Amino acid sequence: MRERSALLLLVMGALAACAAEGGGAGKAVDDGAAGGSADGDGTETTLYEGRPVADFEPSEVLSGGDTTNKLLLGSNAYMRPASNLDEETEQAFFTGNSFFNQSWVEAPSSTEARDGLGPTFNARSCSGCHFKDGRGEPFDADGNGLGLLIRLSIPGEDEHGGPLADPVYGGQLQDRAITDVPAEGRVVIAYEEVPGSYDDGESYSLRRPTYSIEETAFGAMTSDLMRSPRVAPAVIGLGLLEAIEASRLEQLADPDDEDGDGISGRINRVWDVQLEAMAPGRFGWKGEQPTVLQQSAGAFLGDMGITSSLFPSDNCPPSQTECAEAMAGGNPEIDDAHLEKVGIYSATLAVPVRRDADDAEVLRGKLLFAKTGCDGCHTSSHTTGDSPIEALSNQQIWPYTDLLLHDMGDELSDGRPSYAAEGSEWRTPPLWGIGLMQDVNGHVLLMHDGRARGYAEAILWHGGEGEAAADAFRALDEVDRAALVRFLESL
Repeated sequence: MRERSALLLLVMGALAACAAEGGGAGKAVDDGAAGGSADGDGTETTLYEGRPVADFEPSEVLSGGDTTNKLLLGSNAYMRPASNLDEETEQAFFTGNSFFNQSWVEAPSSTEARDGLGPTFNARSCSGCHFKDGRGEPFDADGNGLGLLIRLSIPGEDEHGGPLADPVYGGQLQDRAITDVPAEGRVVIAYEEVPGSYDDGESYSLRRPTYSIEETAFGAMTSDLMRSPRVAPAVIGLGLLEAIEASRLEQLADPDDEDGDGISGRINRVWDVQLEAMAPGRFGWKGEQPTVLQQSAGAFLGDMGITSSLFPSDNCPPSQTECAEAMAGGNPEIDDAHLEKVGIYSATLAVPVRRDADDAEVLRGKLLFAKTGCDGCHTSSHTTGDSPIEALSNQQIWPYTDLLLHDMGDELSDGRPSYAAEGSEWRTPPLWGIGLMQDVNGHVLLMHDGRARGYAEAILWHGGEGEAAADAFRALDEVDRAALVRFLESL
């Protein structure tokens, strides 16, 4: 590991020198022109397989700016704190880390700071779904695994315009429970293979999931129940995304597609519990949460049944009497001090450094990422504004997201609105760190429900506003398809 760290530092020094010399300040070029950084004497520029490439920009190697993790890759690539934290914030990070990773237990317990699990729940710890701060996955054929949950609602809206919880099963199916409390049901996933082919004749297959809920403990579910499967995303870089100014999101939004490019991103405005006002949604698959702290508190309650000052009531609908009668682990079960530290931990998990960003195939893929229109939603770079965590302020970052809602077509629709988000609308997920998923979590199962078995399948599932990009990818030849995937692997 020391040798690899030293090598990374050497590479970073070389990149800084490159930046000082002025190489790599350009942008993607179209296929008719040469790309890369041309020498001052006009000699031939970089090509890949005889094809033009995008310019290499040294700053994009540091995906999280000064916060970037440059020291630890491989299976622990998502676990480092931001590299520029002060001592006090770093201490809070490690306290938050312990509450994120250790399992909560039933009350009463001698472990008073961590009791109060449930009464119904999906996981015993945050890391149960976000293993090594990474991404969850769908259940296997036997129903085993963690990291997927089913959101529930019925037609209508709550008092703030959000989803209206089912009166019997609540707002999220709880498939686990503490002693003497029944779990609500069991999720079963079936897949159908959907064949297709690229324009050059090479075939592929996509898998379409179907979800059913079996062994329901409180009677049959209503016919108008709306269900939304969600896989737990990686939790790196969240504080940087929160520090992107709202004015930047407004600048990127184009709800009426006034520029005519077929992409009409919208801000999801959601209820901020602390402000007691509507605010831009940034987190969750449909942008349902406005801040890292509220996202953390929502996950404590929804996933583990742990109450907080933000969400003080257990998930116990009236018909679930055993749930309502279960002993609590305090009121609330996680106090503000510890919740704040979990929020700091989640906000300051560092994004890993890019790998092979100056490789010719990667740069060809970067050009194609723009040329096919992927960057219409996956906006490459932003500069953060002021943050309460000073280390996150004024950083140039490369998350590849606009944090906006986009219509992804009927195939990806869950049929379940959430605030302004319609069933077919999803927030653009950030792509930074995506190339290390295999190392960290042992899989590359993508999209909101993990249906895509790799980068190519994820692209091909895009419909609605993303359909043109999927069609453009389908039209590429084998060399260029591989280059675009190689670019994603470098992020």
